[in-house]
Amino acid sequence: MRERSLFDVSGRVALVTGGGSGFGRIFCETMAQFGADVACCDINREWAQETAKVVTKFGHRALVIEADVSRPDEVQHMISQTVAELGTIDILFNNAGISTNPGKIHEILIEDWERVIAVNLFGVFLCMRAVLPVMIKQKRGSIINISSIVGIKATDPETFPHANYAASKAGVISLTKQCAIEYAKDGIRVNCIALGFHEGTRLGAEWRASLPREKLRARDEWIIKSTPMGRKGLPCEVKGLAIYLASDASSFVTGQIFIQDGGITV
Repeated sequence: MRERSLFDVSGRVALVTGGGSGFGRIFCETMAQFGADVACCDINREWAQETAKVVTKFGHRALVIEADVSRPDEVQHMISQTVAELGTIDILFNNAGISTNPGKIHEILIEDWERVIAVNLFGVFLCMRAVLPVMIKQKRGSIINISSIVGIKATDPETFPHANYAASKAGVISLTKQCAIEYAKDGIRVNCIALGFHEGTRLGAEWRASLPREKLRARDEWIIKSTPMGRKGLPCEVKGLAIYLASDASSFVTGQIFIQDGGITV
């Protein structure tokens, strides 16, 4: 394996859920930058179309798909359309995710619990279930699931009470490990990136806009104080992990959880 080709994904096809903004857009851009065609899936078509423009600037094909990853029929259509139009799926980023209004467990609305689990955990299951037959047939594939450090470590209940989000992301970690074991002999690698707190994403934008400024300030102060590097991350700082896990540079790596959090979980 030549060093210069370690991170080359030319001729491959990457599908990214939640690809219309934030980390999803970064994953799409990174895959195109290193040579892949990209299927950008998002529940918001306009956002996905904006990402597609970024992909095509690198001279690669971009497919826009509108889909809700919590709906089995839409997920299957997403996979089928990608294979039909781009030929296959070599790389899958299970990135789509949501969060709801903060609140301690007794305060969480049943519908908020169900929706977060449906998108963040059930959605990951549905996407893997649908793409695995494609990857098994070609005897190769890399699945990168996006989790969070709140799925690993409990957070301050006064500033960051999100038990439903934490449970969903902990489930993604466990699901990643099980899938990696089940399909290792099929040439399919399954890994997970557990992200810390970052600027520049739309996650929770709706409820953040309704929080009093003092609460938002307290949350930011808690994050900065708890992070050894003394700051939030930037979405672009995950590019290195993304291309490492998508490419042959990580050809003997599976079932692993890569934490990118500025040291907060140390």
